[in-house]
Amino acid sequence: MQEVIKVENLVKQYGDLNAVDDVSFSIMKGHCFGLLGPNGAGKTTTIEIMEGIISATQGCVFYNGKEVDPSISQQIGIQFQNTALQDFLTVKETLDLFAAFYDKTVSQEKLIELCDLSEFLNKNNRLLSGGQRQRLLLALALINDPEIIFLDEPTTGLDPQARRNFWQLIKNIKAEDKTIILTTHYMDEAEQLCDEVVIMDHGKIIESGTPDALLNKHFESIFIYLPSMHLTPELVEKFQGEVQGDRVEITTQHVEKTLTQLIENKVLLEGLHVKSANLDDLFLKLTGYSLRD
Repeated sequence: MQEVIKVENLVKQYGDLNAVDDVSFSIMKGHCFGLLGPNGAGKTTTIEIMEGIISATQGCVFYNGKEVDPSISQQIGIQFQNTALQDFLTVKETLDLFAAFYDKTVSQEKLIELCDLSEFLNKNNRLLSGGQRQRLLLALALINDPEIIFLDEPTTGLDPQARRNFWQLIKNIKAEDKTIILTTHYMDEAEQLCDEVVIMDHGKIIESGTPDALLNKHFESIFIYLPSMHLTPELVEKFQGEVQGDRVEITTQHVEKTLTQLIENKVLLEGLHVKSANLDDLFLKLTGYSLRD
């Protein structure tokens, strides 16, 4: 498998603060790579160094074995979280405008099909819905036919259906052997899209690997949730449960056995919810707080 990006011992200092503290990782061609972390973790600084927007204090970023330099801007695509679009231009006119910024561009017809723009191609930018705007911004990130695409919080503010539609667009792009670097606050998004994730906190990498491998490494148990009104304090203690507001969390490696025991203790199972650990649970375990905090 071909390595397209290598980050080696990256450090970024602002005075006495190490915003990025000796970070190293590699990204394989055709993979979707998730960089996760709370505000202040250092992920945005790391991404901006990778994009060539800011320089590192120490360390290097390599693209296909070559150290990053200003020419990288012609070779990568970036969908920023907030991008200003020119008022009074249509979607098609915006595509024409951005195409003029690059030496090499992909055909407009391909972009329209890939990002599903045909229904609003002649619509003014100001009138686009959130989902339409994100699809246009994705097209602009792809306009120079980049091998590597950076997506910064691409579905923030979208409704659930628009988010899922956008996920499919990203999967279509990945199917063309593009490499994607994704930052997101949605853990279901990372689980759906990412082949590998890196979790950062306080400037350092605290865990990395495939989502499945990380979950298998850190969790053996299944979570059972019941309304707290259904269990007396004695039963909560007996099942080693944890009261979380109006519900009780019970962890178990043997779901059927635990459910049988609950029934034997005449616990009402109305409102029962059983789930496996996900990346939200992993992040909370590793950092002590939710990714959205």
